[in-house]
Amino acid sequence: MASEIDHNIKYDEEFILNSRGVKLFTCSWIPQNQEPKALIFICHGYAMECSIGMNSTAIRLANEGYACYGIDYQGHGKSAGLSGYINNFDDLVDDCLNHFTSICEKEENKEKMRYLLGESMGGAMVLLLHRKKPDYFDGAVLVAPMCKIAENVKPHPLVISVLTKLCKFIPTWKIIPSQDIVDVAFKLPEKRKEIRANPYCYKGRPRLKTGYELMRVSMDLENRLDEVSIPFIVLHGEEDKVTDKAVSIQLFKVASSSDKTMKLYEGMWHGLLYGEPEENTQIVFRDILNWLDERVATGNSRIEMELKHNNDDLISLK
Repeated sequence: MASEIDHNIKYDEEFILNSRGVKLFTCSWIPQNQEPKALIFICHGYAMECSIGMNSTAIRLANEGYACYGIDYQGHGKSAGLSGYINNFDDLVDDCLNHFTSICEKEENKEKMRYLLGESMGGAMVLLLHRKKPDYFDGAVLVAPMCKIAENVKPHPLVISVLTKLCKFIPTWKIIPSQDIVDVAFKLPEKRKEIRANPYCYKGRPRLKTGYELMRVSMDLENRLDEVSIPFIVLHGEEDKVTDKAVSIQLFKVASSSDKTMKLYEGMWHGLLYGEPEENTQIVFRDILNWLDERVATGNSRIEMELKHNNDDLISLK
């Protein structure tokens, strides 16, 4: 399926099968009035999806010349699977990696720079994709990344202990006590209303195994922040009550990346890309686009190394 969002952008949708035979929804936003500056792979947050929830983000980026690609994780959005259920987060990482690399390896994309953009749980996805292929992507945009779940939305430790044991018996049950994330994540009431009206967003309490997987992944990332070596910009609202800004600050301090940038926004909440007043959203996107444009303009050693390697191979064959 293809459609024109406006005369500058071509929007496409496609369903693919993952390695487990599950049908996954994918989409893309490609600028039509210029050769794409680079590829951006969008990773959405928990209970969210790409085609509606990340649409405004992708359009902004595509209008600036970036080709954007999204995928709804299994159990999310328009993809198949029990809604809101994550049996194993590693499976979702593999799905994203397989889809994103298949796009990068197309002939027309091989010499383009590759960036990951993840919001909230999508930020965790980005860091795990980087861990799987440390030198494959050229940079990461981490928007309020889930490297630690904020204490005010996390159940009591005793409750967590009991629920963890119950995971073995009733993994899909929706019994984790939690605040309504929509209320604390998105500042504007009209944005909260839009999300609740979106039929592809999961509503209700987190399922037991899903909650366990989110906890497992965030704890693992928090304990291994020093292993992050990809160039990145991390952006976090000072008033975020969903993911912990202190861990984003820690990521900036301890990551082994030689190219790293941190942006904190006074008075802003968790939903920086979709949920703040437009004047705030513009500030966030200006910072993201400036960061991307600077790196695209200066080129990338990964592409140079790959071209040199390819030339060396050709020379050795002569």
